[in-house]
Amino acid sequence: MKILVADYIYTPEGFVEYQAVAFDETIKTVDSLENLLQTYPEAEVVRTAPHSVIYPGFINTHVHLEFSANRTSLEYGSFMPWLDSVIANRDELMQSCDNTMMQQECDNMLRSGITTFGAISSFGTELEVCEQTPQRVVFFNELIGSNAQYADMLYGDFLERVKASQSCPKKSKVTAAVAIHSPYSVHPVILQKAVALAKQHSMPLSSHFLESQAEHEWLEKGEGEFKAFFEKYFNASTPVTNIEEFMHAFDTYPAHFTHAVQATREELAYLQSKGHSIAHCPRSNRYLGCGRLAIETLKELDLPYSVATDGLSSNDSLSIFDEFRAALMLHHQAPLNTLAPQLIKASTQDAAEILGLNCGRIEAGRLADLVVVTLPDLPQSKEEIALWSIIHTKEVAHIYIEGEQIA
Repeated sequence: MKILVADYIYTPEGFVEYQAVAFDETIKTVDSLENLLQTYPEAEVVRTAPHSVIYPGFINTHVHLEFSANRTSLEYGSFMPWLDSVIANRDELMQSCDNTMMQQECDNMLRSGITTFGAISSFGTELEVCEQTPQRVVFFNELIGSNAQYADMLYGDFLERVKASQSCPKKSKVTAAVAIHSPYSVHPVILQKAVALAKQHSMPLSSHFLESQAEHEWLEKGEGEFKAFFEKYFNASTPVTNIEEFMHAFDTYPAHFTHAVQATREELAYLQSKGHSIAHCPRSNRYLGCGRLAIETLKELDLPYSVATDGLSSNDSLSIFDEFRAALMLHHQAPLNTLAPQLIKASTQDAAEILGLNCGRIEAGRLADLVVVTLPDLPQSKEEIALWSIIHTKEVAHIYIEGEQIA
């Protein structure tokens, strides 16, 4: 049993002052140090540095570790030139990305306070790393394949990867999950099979969705930049589905849709009505010229969202605090002291609820995934703590996962 003491603790009710949290593998309670010592007299007391805040471990719901070798190989600025550069450089980037490199990026995420991440896996190459990293990992086996001729073969490979992730030892903290690559790249027949599989096994489900204007135009009209792309690479001139048909495929099971930058208000409202959620990747959207996700619309519609880094194929780091700072800049219309706590909540309790995990909140019964942020000075008010945490934090001071101190 440990008792962690700090100036502030971020709870579901907001920031509480001069309290402590008692925990072993799970959180027991939040109370004054005096009361906790009466209840747990043998507990180890850990006193944080002055001006510290205890947060739940942060959750990065969407990251591609397989592309961790990219630095300057891919073309940023616009989505379709970027996609062409991915096709041209994919093999070389994949070959350059070994386990050591992927583990380094897991460590980088950990130092920024990410105790859980959703790994989007196209080939299963990062499973060994995800088994060994101390973090909790939701392992999204990605399904891709729009050509009906090869659909069964690709689905068979997908199933083998799902089974491999389901066989991970419990100590690895890996949860098997399903990811659909995108509406334009997955045939409706195998899409329906994959959704049914996720539902049957109660696995988290994810999909890229309406990331670019080119995607929206292709799915709705069969025109635009994607038409030339599919004719060049796949000898196809018509999309395999449309937006409405794709959304309906998920009607019976909630999914976490990544990006949704080009979704209309009506499309977002439909997703909300079916219990879905959004993974928001601010830097990726900006770097690929996709636009700004209107998170104010998500709030109006009561559509939950998380904040995620995406992969280094469309970003420059996997730090959650770098992502938060980018979000503060991208969403310039939002008051800073309103937006900052929303971002914190989106990447803790909201992300945990979206992925079906028993963490993300500092309250009794939750897994003791905790991080400590140390500020340069005390804020003038509780309303400023979230903002100053985002602005000043490059690395967290302490990390606990299921009560075990990692750093």
